[in-house]
Amino acid sequence: MANRPEDRILMAQIGAAHGIRGEVRVKPFGDDPLSFGDYGKLESEDGSRKFKVKRARVQKNVVVTKFEGVNDRNEAEALNGVKLYIPRERLPETEDEDEFYHSDLIGLKAIDENKEQIGTVLALLDFGAGDLIEIAPKSGRSLMFPFTKAVVPVINLEEGFVEVHAPEGFYEEGEKEPEDGSEHKPKATN
Repeated sequence: MANRPEDRILMAQIGAAHGIRGEVRVKPFGDDPLSFGDYGKLESEDGSRKFKVKRARVQKNVVVTKFEGVNDRNEAEALNGVKLYIPRERLPETEDEDEFYHSDLIGLKAIDENKEQIGTVLALLDFGAGDLIEIAPKSGRSLMFPFTKAVVPVINLEEGFVEVHAPEGFYEEGEKEPEDGSEHKPKATN
């Protein structure tokens, strides 16, 4: 029986072929770039293909990976863009109460300090300067906040919400929830 999408964790995504012997560049999604192969066979998004890591090495910002059964450049090129998942139950429970798997937060309701819903958690992102939490509001462009304890002080998985306290000056005066449906324009500060 195939796992439901919410029962699986995205571990990595295959990129371009590397060389002529079936190696591919892999972008891992985790703290340890080589850990995506530590939890058994990976599977494609639809579950139709399984992948076992034969060997992997970090090279710049990707992991050059050889999967069993992928033996030439043509086979490797055919894998470009494939997302690699594992069943959620293979991952260990987090040890720290302030540690979460990104997939556990996506889709949670985002509320402000007054308990009013401001949107839904769309993604957690890292562009190199610290994690960001992306919130999809009811209308307009998505909002991005620093994913810190000060800005996101409450994460309640049981009740399905995160509490977001926008940094001082984040919203222009009266711009938090436009009544006319116009886009939010967060104020940029240096």
